[in-house]
Amino acid sequence: MGLGRSSALNSFVPLSAEPLVVVLIGPGGVGKGTVAQRLLELDDHLWLSRSWTTRPKRSTEHGTEYIFVDRASFEAAIDDDRFLEWAEFHGNLYGTPLPTPPEGDDVLLEIEVQGAAQVLDAYPDAVVILLLPPSMGQLEERLRRRGDEDQHVSMRLSSTPEELAKGQKLASYVVVNDEIERATHEILSILERLRQLRRHPS
Repeated sequence: MGLGRSSALNSFVPLSAEPLVVVLIGPGGVGKGTVAQRLLELDDHLWLSRSWTTRPKRSTEHGTEYIFVDRASFEAAIDDDRFLEWAEFHGNLYGTPLPTPPEGDDVLLEIEVQGAAQVLDAYPDAVVILLLPPSMGQLEERLRRRGDEDQHVSMRLSSTPEELAKGQKLASYVVVNDEIERATHEILSILERLRQLRRHPS
């Protein structure tokens, strides 16, 4: 699989007046959280549905990246049908609560690749954006820089090819995160085009 710059993979013409659902996926360490935060800073009409996880908070995290819960709390939320999607990845549970955005805002989901298929089942018109690393070497460097232990880095890297293959099949667009500002503005340009299509469908 080539790691080229962004490309549209599947045709998408949103016609609904409902909020746009934007799904940001990619392998661990690719920078989804950083890009998502920057998108929120630059786009007043994006609302992030913050995910839950049972994994421990990393030393490099502030605690706002996820809603950190224990497994019992997560499983209780599953039983109560409170998640739009959820998945188990490397022994930890990750899930996205059913979104309740403010009126007029579009929804941004930052999730694992596994969860994207579940989102598309619920929202067939959702826009899936696959975020890629510039190279596997840089992905490994980012994983180590954020404080992941060697075993976790190895697990993440071993699962990355399969994640990327699945992500390519689900994605509407692919964006390479070679530089945060460049990648963020590329995604903003994609969103603006999609919003124009919603306003002026043809």
